[in-house]
Formats: sequence, structure tokens, C-alpha cells
Amino acid sequence: MHADIEPYFDLTDRVAVVTGAGGGIGRSVALTLARAGAAVLVSDADPLTLAETVALVDAAGGAVTGLVSDVSRRTDMEDLASATRDRHGRIDVWANVAGVIRYGAVADMPEEEVDLLLDVNLRGTYWGCASAVRAMSAQGSGSIINVASSAIDLPTAGIAGYSLTKAAVAMLTRSLAVEVGPQGIRVNAVAPGWVDTPMVAHHWTTADGEVDEEARREVFARRASVSPLGITGEPVDIALAVLYLAADASRFVTGQVLRPNGGAGMPG
Repeated sequence: MHADIEPYFDLTDRVAVVTGAGGGIGRSVALTLARAGAAVLVSDADPLTLAETVALVDAAGGAVTGLVSDVSRRTDMEDLASATRDRHGRIDVWANVAGVIRYGAVADMPEEEVDLLLDVNLRGTYWGCASAVRAMSAQGSGSIINVASSAIDLPTAGIAGYSLTKAAVAMLTRSLAVEVGPQGIRVNAVAPGWVDTPMVAHHWTTADGEVDEEARREVFARRASVSPLGITGEPVDIALAVLYLAADASRFVTGQVLRPNGGAGMPG
């Protein structure tokens, strides 16, 4: 890479927080930001998968700290911000990646599953943004990246609850960008298309936990067929989009929803 270009993607001396870092997109985001030079503080509700991520980032040579937290709890997000500032003195990047999906018709969705979608996807992102803004305002700079979904553009039966939370995340992103732009804080989102993560593994996993390889191939082929590129996504595809939004390469970008989806959705 040319010496004039590299600094725009270099996160050396930056500090990044990543929620939902126990696996999938969150883990890839943590690894990617660390490889770009950032010190990362990773968070997840599952201590076992979080420990695996910490070990992977550490093995890759990254500076990493793990903290178990529940994004739906405001105090947990405030504690996450405080722990990061106590350790590193600042927060430059905050990636709200934690998310869940539940399936079911609107008329039939159990109340507890609706509550879970709202708590993790919406409240979790809201409290993460709020904690990040308070920390970043003091230094007059920062980049917040939220995770929406291609479901905000593609109405699909059976995931209305999930879709409404992600649509709300997209609007939160735009509204907050206007609110905190004068403080030097950028706020953007990524809206991934179909990506190979544990969140979608139920499509090919049997009741006893075994992987049905034929079903897996069929799912991948079906998902690839709706992309003009004929491919499906991997977590790193989303992580690289997050890196762009975290770095100075996107210094003139705020209030935007970046859609790494293989062209499966192209809103007008």
C-alpha cells in the first residue's frame, strides 16, 4: 500500500469497543480493528465465546481486553465505557454489533421473544450509542458504527420483529449523526446481507447438533443465487466495512447506512 494511503486506514493509537464480540461478525470486527492497530475492548454476554475471541485477538498480536456485559442494560454499557476509559483514557471507535434474530409471524410471536429482540437489537444499540457519545464528547471526536440488516430494505415474512428493530437502528444512526456531528462524532451503520455466521447455522443444523452438509450447500446456493455477484458473505466482509467507517478514510461520511450485501438489495 502506498505510504500516502495507509494512514487513512491505520488505527494505531486508537481505542475501539466492540459489543457482541463472542463470535460471527463481532469477532471478525474485533480481529480486524486490532489488526489495523487499535487497542480493542471486546464485550459479550457469553463468557466462554468472549474468552475465545480474546485469545484469538491476542494470538494475532492485538491489544485486547474482554468484559462480560449485557447490552440491554444501560449500566452495563456505562460500565463498559468507564472500563475502557480507565484502561486507555479514551474511546475512538464504538461498534454496536450485538444482535439476535427470532422467527415467527407477528400474530404468533411470544412476548418474551419480542422483548428479547427489542432489548438486544434496539435498546442495546441505543445504550451503546449513549455511552459512546458521553465518552467521545469529552475528546471532541469519535466514530460510532451500528449494525442494521438488509432486512430494513427487504420485507420478509416471519422476521417482522427483527426487521423493525433493525429499521429503528438505521433511523437512530441517522438521527444521532445530526445530533452529535457538531461534537466531532461520526455515526454510521452497516446493513449486512446474508452472512455465514452462527446466527444462521440453524438452517443446516439438526436437532442433535449435527451439521447437515447437503442442507448447508442448498442454503448457500439459494442465498448466492439472489446476488448479482453469485456469492454469499463472510464475517470479514462486514468487518472491513466497519474498518472503513472507523478509520479516517471515512472522515467525510456520517449518517449513512453502508450495505455490504452482494447486491441482493439495492434501495432506490
